[in-house]
Amino acid sequence: MSQKKVIGVGAPIVDLLALVPESFVEGIPGAKGGMVMVSPEEQQALVEALPEPPLRAPGGAAANTICALGKMGTPVAFLGKVGDDADGRYYLEAFAACGGDTSRFKHTTEKNTARCLSLITPDAARTMRTDLGATLLLRPEEVTAADFAGYDHVFIEGYLLFNPPLAEAALRAAKEAGCTVSLDMGSFEIVRMLRDKLPRLLSEYVDAVFANED
Repeated sequence: MSQKKVIGVGAPIVDLLALVPESFVEGIPGAKGGMVMVSPEEQQALVEALPEPPLRAPGGAAANTICALGKMGTPVAFLGKVGDDADGRYYLEAFAACGGDTSRFKHTTEKNTARCLSLITPDAARTMRTDLGATLLLRPEEVTAADFAGYDHVFIEGYLLFNPPLAEAALRAAKEAGCTVSLDMGSFEIVRMLRDKLPRLLSEYVDAVFANED
């Protein structure tokens, strides 16, 4: 039996991992342990204020899962949008190093690649400041069944549901390509926001759901 091929759909994000003292988090707006969207300029100001330069790693909810599958020998690819910048090139190289096919990524020169600054205090709590950058520019009309051709299963991150037209375009295209589909719900906020729409999407497109009790 041939091995199943899996493609992920979501936001390719470069993680910036910074070890900081409690005082650093106390000195910035927002609650410790939370995630706040910021502009590229706000994020860069925080990076420049760090006591030590951050470590860089490829991230993103679905991308992390797909990269792990690739490291275990599963043939994998990813559908998401990166910028034409140093972070975008780094991300593609890192994904390829996991064994992933990078040919399904979309590219843009309009915004930089998404980054998430993760401020890690001594108690291991993560306080995140995220710039979604290029990921915001992936449009429904860019996603077609051809993106999923040659793959058996599609793993979609729940955060894609914050953009309902894009999420439905991806789900529809995956089914048109003959793939089975799994959806990681991501967080309880997504379920609350889309409580009226989720039953239809799950019934029409999704074969397996990953969700916790919340």
